[in-house]
Parts: sequence; C-alpha cells; structure tokens
Amino acid sequence: MIYHQMDKNDAAVSLQTNIKTGLSTKLADERRKKVGRNELSEGEKQSAILLFFSQFKDFMVLVLLAATLISGLLGEYIDAVAIMVIVLINGFLGFIQERKAEKSLQALKDLSAPKITVLRDGRWMKLDSKDAVPGDILKLSSGDRVGADMRIIVSNDLEIEESALTGESIPAQKHSDPILDENPSLGDLNNMAFMGTLVTRGNGIGVVTATGMNTAMGKIAGMIQTAATIMTPLQRRLDQLGKILITVALLLTVAVVLAGIFHGHDVYTMFLAGVSLAVAAIPEGLPAIVTVALSLGVQRMIRKNAIVRKLPAVETLGCASVICSDKTGTMTQNKMTVTHLWGGGKTWTVTDTGEFSTVGKNIEVDKEKTLYQLLTFGTLCNNAEIKITGQEMLVEGDPTEGALLLAGAKAGIDKKALLEKQFSVEKEYPFDSARKMMSVIVKGPSGDRFVITKGAPDVLSLKSNTILWEGKQKALSDHLLQEVNGAIKQLASMALRTISIAYKPLKGPIPERAEEIEQNLTLIGLQGMIDPPRPEVKAAVAECKQAGIKTVMITGDHVDTACAIAKQLGILAKDEGDSAVMDGRRLNELSAKELESVVDNIHVFARVSPEHKLKIVNALQNKGHIVAMTGDGVNDAPAIKAADIGIAMGITGTDVAKEASSLILLDDNFATIKVAIKEGRNIYENIRKFIRYLLASNVGEILVMLFAMLMSMPLPLVPIQILWVNLVTDGLPAMALGLDQPEENVMQRNPRHPKEGVFARRLGWKILSRGFLIGVVTLAAFVIVFHRDPSDLPYAQTIAFATLVMAQLIHVFDCRSEISIFSRNPFGNKYLVWAVVSSALLMLVVIYVPIFQPIFHTVAIEPRDWLLILGLSAVPTFLLAGTFFSRKRR
Repeated sequence: MIYHQMDKNDAAVSLQTNIKTGLSTKLADERRKKVGRNELSEGEKQSAILLFFSQFKDFMVLVLLAATLISGLLGEYIDAVAIMVIVLINGFLGFIQERKAEKSLQALKDLSAPKITVLRDGRWMKLDSKDAVPGDILKLSSGDRVGADMRIIVSNDLEIEESALTGESIPAQKHSDPILDENPSLGDLNNMAFMGTLVTRGNGIGVVTATGMNTAMGKIAGMIQTAATIMTPLQRRLDQLGKILITVALLLTVAVVLAGIFHGHDVYTMFLAGVSLAVAAIPEGLPAIVTVALSLGVQRMIRKNAIVRKLPAVETLGCASVICSDKTGTMTQNKMTVTHLWGGGKTWTVTDTGEFSTVGKNIEVDKEKTLYQLLTFGTLCNNAEIKITGQEMLVEGDPTEGALLLAGAKAGIDKKALLEKQFSVEKEYPFDSARKMMSVIVKGPSGDRFVITKGAPDVLSLKSNTILWEGKQKALSDHLLQEVNGAIKQLASMALRTISIAYKPLKGPIPERAEEIEQNLTLIGLQGMIDPPRPEVKAAVAECKQAGIKTVMITGDHVDTACAIAKQLGILAKDEGDSAVMDGRRLNELSAKELESVVDNIHVFARVSPEHKLKIVNALQNKGHIVAMTGDGVNDAPAIKAADIGIAMGITGTDVAKEASSLILLDDNFATIKVAIKEGRNIYENIRKFIRYLLASNVGEILVMLFAMLMSMPLPLVPIQILWVNLVTDGLPAMALGLDQPEENVMQRNPRHPKEGVFARRLGWKILSRGFLIGVVTLAAFVIVFHRDPSDLPYAQTIAFATLVMAQLIHVFDCRSEISIFSRNPFGNKYLVWAVVSSALLMLVVIYVPIFQPIFHTVAIEPRDWLLILGLSAVPTFLLAGTFFSRKRR
C-alpha cells in the first residue's frame, strides 16, 4: 500500500481501523498473532547446547581431545582426566561469557524500548511499543520516540528528527496531506512518521502502517544481519599461533621419540613420553587463559560504561590507529548552553554554575535591565520545559529553546513562576523555516499585551526599527545596526549559534497571521549558545595522540562550529587551516581514490550525512588503518559494520546500530573509547606475556628430553611429571599474568601493525633463548646428581623436576616486562605472587608427601640439593637480564 499518496481517511479505511475509537483489544491481539510483535528480529539465535558445543570446534582443542583419547587408551587415566578438565573449563568460560554478553545487550534494549500512547476501545492508554499493530491509532508528543511506521492523521506543528534514517539533522515538519510523488525519498515523506525517530516539537496523531521488520528501520536491520563479519586481529593471530605450535610440537615430539628408540629405550615408554611431550608442547591452557583475560577485560569495561558484544573486540581496539567519532553527545555534552549574551553594546558571559559577568566582573542580573529583559523574554517565548531529577536539570523539548530556558533559570527566572504570577501567553505563532522566527502574544500584570519574537539575528534585525540601548529605546540607525552586525559576527566567530530576541507592545485585536505582528519590533539583544565539549574529552584526545592514534571528528554540524570544538579539544591545532577540514559537498565531489589520497590529512569532516561515514571508513582502511567508528543512527549501521571496531551509542543509539556494533558506550562518551583502547592494548600485552611464559616453559620441557635422548641418557623426567608441570606449574602463573596491570607507557606507544605476528618484537627470540636455558639447566641438574649416584635414577629425576619447576616460576616474573625483570616491581601483581607461592607449595607436596610419591615417581630431596636447584633455576632469568644492564651502561 502506498499510504503517503492516500487521503488520511482512506488510509485508515484500508487499514480497517476507526480514527475516533481505534482498534478493539481483541482485534489488536488477533493482528499481533498474525504479524508478530513490533520489534526488530535479531536473526537466528543459536540454542544454548549448540553455543556450548561451538566452543570445542577450535583445531587446538580438537588435537587435545585426540591426545586425551590416546592417553585413555594407554591407561593413563589421570592424564586423560586432567586434559579433559582443562578443555571443559575453557568451553564453559567461552559459553558463559557469550551468554552474558547477549543478556547485557537484551537488558539494554529492554531499557530503551519506548512506550506508546495508543487508542484502544475508544480510550487512550500507555503500552510497550512492541504491542503496536497495523491499524493502531497512536498519539505523538514532543519528546516521544515513534513506536512504529505510521501515516500522519493530525499534525499540530509536529516536527520529527529523522537523522537516524535520513541523515538530515534538521527535524522534518509533518503534515497530514497526501503526497502524490511517484518515487519520493524517505526524507520527503512528510506525512509519514517512522519507527525509532524522535518528536522534537508539537504533537500529532497517526495510524500505524507497518511494524517490526516491515518498518523502514526493520528493512535496514535485515540487510545488516546478512552482512559478512571480518576476523579480528586477535582471532587471526591465535589461529596463526595454533598452526605454528601444533607443527613444531609434533616435529619435536617425533624427534624425541625416534632419538629415544634409536638409543635403545623401550618403544612403549618412548611413545608414552611422546604423547606427554605433545600435550606439554601445545599449551592447552592458552584458549582458557585468553578467554579469561578477555572476559575480565569485558567486566572492567562494563564497570567503565561500555558493553562489549564480541570478546575479541576489546583487543581490536588495542591496535586501532584512527578513531572516527561523532561530535554531538560523544565529544560534547549534547545540551545547547548559552555562554554569551549581547545587548545595548554590552557583552555578558555566563558560566555553568550560573555566574554572569561583563568585562571580567561578576554582576547581579536584575540590576542590568537589558540583560534581565533578554533572559525573561527568552524564557516566555519558549515551549521547552525543565524537569529536575535529583540535582540535575533536564530539558524536554527543542535543545535551542532549552538553552534559553536554562540561561534564564541560572539568573533565577523561572518560567512556571512567571506564567503563574505575572504573565499569560494568549497566542503562539510557531517557528517555521520560511519566516525563521517564532512569536508569542503575552499579557502582562497590568493587562497590557505585547509581542515577543525570537529568531535568526539577520532576519530580526531587518524586522526591527528600534533597539534597547543603555536601558533606553532608540531608533535602529545605520550606526547601531553596524554595532548589532558586529556583535553577530563576533559571536559567530566563536562558533556560537545566535538567537535574537525582540518585542513590541500590541494594541487592538490579536491578528491571525504572524506576518501582521512581526514588524516594527524593538531589538533587545542576542543570546549565543554552543554544545560545550565534555571536560574529560580533551585529555582523552591528547592521550590518544600520544599513543599514535589519530582522532577524526565527523559531524553533520556547520564547519565553523565543528572547527571551534575541534580546536578546543586539540583535534585541530589552533593555527590549522582549511586543508585539515572537509565538508559534505567536497566529499561528494571526490572519488574513492581521490579521498584516499587526502584522507590522512583530514581531521574534521563537517556537514556530512551518515552515508558519507562508510566512504570515509573505506578510504582509511584502504590506507592501512585499523578504524574505530562511532554512530547511533540506522544509516550509521553499514559504516559501523564495515569498521574494524564498530561503536554504537547506548543512550541515543538505535537498535540497528547496536546490533551492527562490537562495542556499546553506555554514556555515549569519547573518553570511554580511550579507556577501551588502553584495556585492549593491555589485554594483548598480557596475552603475549603468558604466551611467552607458556612456550618458553614448554620449549624447556621438550629440549631437556631431546638433549637427554641425543646424549643416550635415561629419561630425566617421567611422562606424569611433564604433564603435572604443564597443567599445574604452567597454568596458575600464566592465568595470573592475564591479570597484570598495564605498564606505565602502554599509552605512549604507537599502535601495533595489524599484520604484526604474535612473535614480533623479539618475542620468538625470548621464548627460544629462555626455553633453551631452562632445558639446559634442568638437564645439568639431572646430569650432576645422576653421575653422583647412577643407581638412584628417581632421585635425579626428582631433582630435574624441581629445577624445571623453579626455573619456570622465577622466569614468570621476567615475562611481566618487554625489557627486563628489573624494570618492574616483582611484587606489583599480587595474583602472580600468590600463584607462584601456590605452585611452589604444590611442588613440595608432590615431592615430600608420601601418598603422592609413587604416583609422580618422586622422592624426598635433601636440603643441601636445594642450593643446586635454586642456583641453576635462577640462571635463565638472571643471565639474560645482564644484557639489560649492559645496554643501559652503553
């Protein structure tokens, strides 16, 4: 049905509804059963069972399950059970976190679900928007979120902000007349209202034409659900790491087994040792630790006003090189605020705390006649309302009118008190874009009527013939007009939006048309307002810049306003010119290739529509950047989806934008993005730390066995000891490394390259060198003790076991820093200290408690041999730490 072309009554008839009584409750229920609830579908969801089993499809996990099966077949049930426990823990952690993220998002959606005022059974009632059905009659008022697509039946100065769908920042004026165009754009359908848009002025009534996925918003949501999702850098790195580890582990294990058989060891014993080494070489704790590290990061993010919808998204932010951020609400406070006023040749400033001053001196407003009148008349010619919630004043209505209202409130001028005690508004002439003015006729305390008009300064200057100057009414001469125009330019140069306010007495009857009264006015003055920056954003931008991350402002606002805010926040340098700024018109003129050639030099995109965001994201990605993109509207969703990290607004964001995103900001605040970047960097560094620790430990375990086989020596470690070290000694400290706090310079480094491998920045060398030394000192301890008494092989193996454990536990403190063990306080991570103490105690239990000695093939170690164990254990860490001091001396 083409409802916009129909007469409003015909539209109601075609939808089988009654404009005066609405649908009956019974009929509405029947329609809901047929068309479904009025909500956006989230696509096909996995059942809990499938979601749980999907945690076990990783190749590394499948290899571990195979190793578990082999261990069980060989009768090594303890080993099989231990491996299975680790695999199950990993699976449960991933399952729980994904379910938690789903529930967090659903709670947010339920919180933001709008209420509707619907006509049912002849009476108006409040319902959840999801209960609306086609044919329902809905009432719209200022501040309402439109609950469904509808054809307008009644419009009383109804204006709806539709930027979420159309990208047009100016609210659309709605009417009830048919639109006969054959193929109008969504933005031209001014007799329709669309789901998710916001009523900013007036009121109206409409009949619901579409609900749920059949709405304009629902159709875009459907397209988003079918879009492909790219792998994140962390997923690519772990996939790469898994393949490397499996290949190397199997090759080394085969080498050890063949060397052992060649030198005369029993085939079964070597095969069992080979399986143990394979399990040891593949750090089965890695997926679990990665999941835990990411999960803990997500929990910290929630506490800092962000919901992470996809676990690896936290890490992706850690390598972001560009943040494309909206201005309004994200970098600014999203509330227009009057900061400067001008009247009669004087300029006044007003602070957030309500202090008025001129020429640097605080003043009392009621002693400045022009200022007091300017604020009072701005309050009276106004449809906004102030609601006080706790200690905060919230504005309902047009943001510009709200700014005028708050400016008056700071001077103690209360609209409600004025209308109750002194004035009454007898008629309103609403603002329209043709006149660029709004007027009211007000009756004063003495019964006299007068007109108050507010509007565009250039228009009101032409409509005025007198001006309040130094408290007196004077003719608006050319000289005084120049003064007014100078004041307008001065406020505009500060990127302030200016509103003029004028008045005149009214004699005789009240005219019907605004044009009859908006002439020969007396100009009072100007109020200049701006959406001020959030105080914390400037520091966040500076910290991102120090971290090598470029911040790009993208806004639909005017170029001058955008540049002024960008300079206040440090996005633009004070002396930076037009070359760093691009508007939507210029953006339209550039091809994709032309935009790529200049995009690195642009810091501000102004007067752009949401469609331009996708073009900007693609250009930056083609230049090799990892792009974080913020957005709140339906039209932002494709750009959010295409970005490496899509960020949706939790307060102003539409459901479609949230579904397309990886991260949702609960406070719509740019500073939260900076926190996420820091968290992402730290998580990745922690992952590198425990990879370094686990692999160096595993390399040591393999090499001690390989070297022993090549030297035709007995096995220095039995299989159960290898598995015990791998599952207990490796696991607890590695988990604690995932909880490490960021290093001081984490936000002073450039973003890592997206193609950087896990072993970059000499991590591979550190793993091999430390692993080699761990293997050498473990074998050395074994050889020394074995040669001392060749008849007591279990004692020598216990010495090797203890040396291996202690070497790893000392080495874990070295893994906390990219530089040296001496560059950080070794006790700075209390979780790590307790993990090391716990692992050491468990080692002593295995060695000294009689019940465990036959299971782990250990015997009690004499006190004098602990000097040998501790001395050799310290070598891998402290020998290589000497290079740190030699580099410092140079």
